Amino acid sequence: MHGNPKSHGLWELTAPVPPYTGPLVGDAQADVVVIGGGYTGLSATIHLAKAGARAILLEASEIGFGGSGRNVGLVNAGMWVMPDTLSATLGPPFGERLIELLGRGPQEVFELIERHGIDCEVERAGTLHCAVGRRGFQQIQIRAEQWQKRGAPVVVLDPEETRRKIGGGNYTGALLDKRAGTIQPLAYARGLARVALAAGARIFTQTEVPTVRDMGLRWRVGTGTGSVCAEWVIVATNAYGKTTWPQVQREQIRLPYFNLATRPLSDRPRTSILPERQGAWDTSEVLSSFRFDRSGRLVFGSVGALEGIGALVHRAWAVRSLRRLFPQFGELEFETGWFGMIGMTSDHLPRFHKLDRNVVTFGGYNGRGIATGTVFGRVLASYVLGHLAEIDLPLPAAPVEHRRFRAAREALYRAGSQLVHLTEARL
Repeated sequence: MHGNPKSHGLWELTAPVPPYTGPLVGDAQADVVVIGGGYTGLSATIHLAKAGARAILLEASEIGFGGSGRNVGLVNAGMWVMPDTLSATLGPPFGERLIELLGRGPQEVFELIERHGIDCEVERAGTLHCAVGRRGFQQIQIRAEQWQKRGAPVVVLDPEETRRKIGGGNYTGALLDKRAGTIQPLAYARGLARVALAAGARIFTQTEVPTVRDMGLRWRVGTGTGSVCAEWVIVATNAYGKTTWPQVQREQIRLPYFNLATRPLSDRPRTSILPERQGAWDTSEVLSSFRFDRSGRLVFGSVGALEGIGALVHRAWAVRSLRRLFPQFGELEFETGWFGMIGMTSDHLPRFHKLDRNVVTFGGYNGRGIATGTVFGRVLASYVLGHLAEIDLPLPAAPVEHRRFRAAREALYRAGSQLVHLTEARL
């Protein structure tokens, strides 16, 4: 990705090569133009093309350049918000509808991968939400009870069971979600692009959209080297958009999150850590996550940006944390490190916006982009095609929220994560 090893790290090194795409040159016609080449945009484009619509996707950089190519790769169900809280916040009919839809999200991702033979290191062993202290255990118990009453296959593990599943640590318990799993996130995005192209869609990369113009019955989306005229526009840029409808990005606080990948581990730590290959993360306020890739590299991450002094602070913290979690580690060396941005909304719930006439978007996934983006892309396609009425969407249309002091809050997240990790590294 533009020769920057800190943007996509391990995922860029190990993903299959992307399908050939290039910039848009000249003028084109479409039924729907999709702006953004991440999970939401690619999923929408696939379903539009399969339904026979002329779909063109425009991506300012490369497929999976934003959060879709940088995340941990945890395919989780639901949102960070507790199910009951989500239901109460949205109210009927949207609350329970969204819970049901996103509860099935991982299954939709895995079925899509299997149906199209996408090579993305899929693991369907579930995920472990690890409890830190008494408060953390209470949180996972409540979460489990709320999912269980909705029929979800989630189980609370005691400390001993948790230790066996993880192969170390001192957690007070864990929530095992059997619906979930892990993937290689950039490989998944590139696989979706291949599926979209095979379905008849057109994808143009290195194609920024500086101008949009309402022509009355159609929109003209200008790219500098060409244009697309279409009846509908789907904006799928989430936290990484720059120029087109920038108010969408301004309602999100961008939280930095980094990952560090070890070299492939030797036999003892490789077989004893996460022996069933679940992905894991904990209940700490400045959380950490860990999982394996196909070649036996342990990917360890947390809140923070690997730049400036933060790169040194976060790496030192990661070394100490991993050795505390897993004493069986011998020499510990990171092969790659990278970071990206999570778009956070004020209530940690996603948004549906009607930005203008025939211009729609979903965004604000709050760290749950893989399943959410895949599902919402399909939903957007159904809505644009007229197969789904607005009242049947999983979210009500909402005005774009203006987040005050956005830059200051983002700077506080960066500084705060450095302070927490610096303190913990010295303990």
